Amino acid sequence: MFNDGIADFWNGEVHWNASMAAYTTFKVGGPAEAIVFPRGRNELSLLIQGLRKINVPWHLLGRGSNVLVADQGVKGVVIVLGRDYGAIEVDHQYADGALVRVEAGCGLGRLVNWTARHGLSGLEFAVGIPGSVGGAIVMNAGAWQKEMKDVLALVTVMNGRGCCSVKKTEEMHFAYRTWGEKKGIIALEGYFRLQSDDPETIRGRCVHYQELRKERQPHMVASGGSFFKNPCKGKSAGQLIDEAGLKGVSVGAAMVSPVHANFIVNTGGATAGEIVLLMELVQAKVKEQSGVWLEPEVRMLGMECVMPSLRSLAVEE
Repeated sequence: MFNDGIADFWNGEVHWNASMAAYTTFKVGGPAEAIVFPRGRNELSLLIQGLRKINVPWHLLGRGSNVLVADQGVKGVVIVLGRDYGAIEVDHQYADGALVRVEAGCGLGRLVNWTARHGLSGLEFAVGIPGSVGGAIVMNAGAWQKEMKDVLALVTVMNGRGCCSVKKTEEMHFAYRTWGEKKGIIALEGYFRLQSDDPETIRGRCVHYQELRKERQPHMVASGGSFFKNPCKGKSAGQLIDEAGLKGVSVGAAMVSPVHANFIVNTGGATAGEIVLLMELVQAKVKEQSGVWLEPEVRMLGMECVMPSLRSLAVEE
């Protein structure tokens, strides 16, 4: 354990051997050796530098969506960027809109509501997407044929040595569900170029997208969001899974949602192992049915150990 080592450079809040289930939208996962909560970029920089010196691995977490934590837990330190690092402010005003600076820990839903109140359009597509602004930037989150890169102008990043720099979006390598940066690079804040519009009109679009989500996606049940990336060509992941007859198929308490086939849901008491086994089953069945191998969109933490065979658990329909 590295308790003494971390005390040399960190005097903030630490949760030792804390369950990760409370920090992810899947509501599963074993303990992290330590969970810390930096309140700004200076604290984060000191933390990153200190962990590097004592050779302790770290993992970044926002609101815990699109993340699956292993049942055996996570080695090292989990860094949570939350509400203490979630400021929103107008950086520059234009005749037709504004450049808005948003810190990574801000909830994406909170940002969408803020822009609607201030009559700034461009992020309506993001209504209902779970997670933080930092996570949305890193994943290049999107919906309804729009992505974060479409409204991002600049991104402030921190490298593995705790040093910061600002990058223009066009100089980065955004692609489908990735921002294209190397592992270990942290998104600290995004600068969004938004257009002026009537607040009520913006709210109307948000309500429309939210209603579509309620109709087409599961809610009031734990999940990580869309589980698989859509293939580059052809049918969506949800369509392929549905056509393979997998809606409602379960492994333990993990189930392919009957509402939307690209959601794996925790019906109550599921384990990460059950979710992974169901993922593997879906991949195998879709490959057999359509010849397409589905790549997970969900990020997996602590999954270095070999998972058990699919044969070790019964599949229920």
